[in-house]
Formats: sequence, structure tokens, C-alpha cells
Amino acid sequence: MITTDILIIGAGPTGLFAVFEAGLLKMKCHIIDALPQPGGQLAELYPKKPIFDIPGYPSVNAGELVDNLMEQIKQFQPGFTLGETAVSYTKVDDEWFEVVTNKGTVHRCKAIAIAGGLGTFEPRKPTFENLADYEEKGLEYFVKEPEHFRNKKVVIAGGGDSALDWSVFLSNVASEVTLIHRRNEFRGALDSVEKVQDLKNQGKIKLITPAEVTGVKGDGKVEAITVAVDGQDPYDIETDYFIPLFGLTPKLGEIGNWGLNIEKNAIVVNNALDYQTNIDGIYAIGDINTYPGKLKLILCGFHEATLMCQSVYNRLNPGKKFVLKYTTVSGVDGFDGSRKEAEKAVVKKID
Repeated sequence: MITTDILIIGAGPTGLFAVFEAGLLKMKCHIIDALPQPGGQLAELYPKKPIFDIPGYPSVNAGELVDNLMEQIKQFQPGFTLGETAVSYTKVDDEWFEVVTNKGTVHRCKAIAIAGGLGTFEPRKPTFENLADYEEKGLEYFVKEPEHFRNKKVVIAGGGDSALDWSVFLSNVASEVTLIHRRNEFRGALDSVEKVQDLKNQGKIKLITPAEVTGVKGDGKVEAITVAVDGQDPYDIETDYFIPLFGLTPKLGEIGNWGLNIEKNAIVVNNALDYQTNIDGIYAIGDINTYPGKLKLILCGFHEATLMCQSVYNRLNPGKKFVLKYTTVSGVDGFDGSRKEAEKAVVKKID
């Protein structure tokens, strides 16, 4: 059983920043996320795209923002349960909740912060028959462990950042990488498109456009895919892995059955106070919540995370007065023993 003060459901930017704000208040956090790595849609959908509305950053790549948030919270040593989704919760007593994931991992916490962005991300899947027969048998929707593809033949389908970036990355891992897209044009970062072009010219990536994969073949595992090129008869390509990267579909998932007040696939919260839901001790922050005047912006999620942590502190420490100080004055004490503070003022007489 994993025990923590605040269980955060969602490892996007809002969930990650909540770890920092909780750490300033000496509260421990653990994060559950359905994706195989932290960062939410920033890491999965567009890691190299620039974001222009983060205060202090005229422009910052989504992946860089995630890296910075991870570095910021490292001192507070959060735990992670990745590749799993929160399925059910139980109120154990007046102090504790228990949350169980789809893989049976049990988490005990004193407060729950749902920071799931637009919800649980589920991969958009191809529509051809017998798809389920090959899932996790050579048909993969995420690249969880790149070494699994070492010296293997890989076919990637898609035309966005994920398809481009993984094609580039796996060109140095797999024995053969084939990228298939239904158009000649790609919707991705220019740098990624140019890298794929260079690798194609070097013979390190096979590019097939305009085309689409119409089927998977194999005896108990993926052995080949069928590709239909525009204006030509379909043909088979031998491969060990097929990775369709068509984006992700957001859903509330099992959290939608928790008895929370929901409007238009978003969780209603009390924005006048602390972003708590209709269930005492369960909060919702970031894009997953809704209230009058709600704006789905990362910076708004940061604000909501801050007030949520203040509320949880008061919940965990009834009657204890907390004096808010600027970090420039109070410094930051990490759970790892580190100490960050401004240089002390120098007292010196001026002649």
C-alpha cells in the first residue's frame, strides 16, 4: 500500500506544480497517471511545440516546461504510479481515503486532488478488424520502453509530433523504421519534419506517403502489416512492431462514476474558496474542473493548485496557524535535505 498526504490524479503541469506547493507546506504527494511518463498531453502530444503564455517565458517548449517542473519538484521526492488509472475510491474513516487503480495498486491518502487535464487519455485506434488480437503482441499505442525495439523492425503510422519524434528516436534503436502517413504533408514541429527528411535521405527511415495501414497479420503476434498506397494495390510489409500514433481521446473514465457533480465532462468545484468538489476532501484542479468564468490555461491551473494545497494544509492541521511567506524570504527546504535560500544581506558600514 502506498501512503501519502495528497494523492494527485494526473501528472500534467497542474498536478506537477501542486507537488511543489504542497512541499512548501511540508505535505507529501504521490501521483497516478495513465500515461507511461509524467507531463500529460504536453509530453505525449506535442513535446516540442512552444507555449507562449507561461509567465516569465516568452516561449518555452512543452517538453522543456515538463522537464523544469520535474526538476522543481525533485527536492520534494514525490512518488509516481504511471501507466495506471484510478478506478475507485473509498472513504476509510474521517482521516483517510483509499484509491485503487486498474492494476490493483492501493493508495491511502488524506486528500485527493484530481488534476487529470481533459481526463484519461485513450489512444485513437485504427478501425480494421481483429485489432485486439494483436494489442501488446507487437501492436503498441505508446512507446513505454524504447529498448524493447532494439534491433527490431518497426512500422509507425501517423503524421503528428509523436509519430515524427519516435521515428527519429527509434531510427537509432530499431534495425528498420518505416513511417506511414495518409498525406504527404506532416503536422509537426518543423525541426522534426526536417530530421525525418534527413534520415530518409540517409536511408535510416523508410517513408511511405500518401498511404495507410489497412490490416495486421501474424500468428499470435504482429508479423506484417498491409499498406494501401494511393492509387496502388495493397501489399504487405514484414515487421515486428506496429505503432499507430493517431493522437489521444480524453475521457473522464471511472472518475465519472465517483458521485462528483459533473457538467459537460468537467468536474464542478467551489472556485470561491479552494476548488473542492461536492465530496469533502476531494479537489479538482486544472482543465478537468469547471466553474463560472473558468479558463483552460496552464497558469490558471497553477493558481488553483496553490489554493488547493492551502486548503489541504488547513484540513490536515486544524487550528494550526500558517503564516504565508514569500519563498525569497523563507527559502525552500526540500525533503531530501536540500536548502535553497537567497543570499543573506551584508551588514557593513559605508565610510
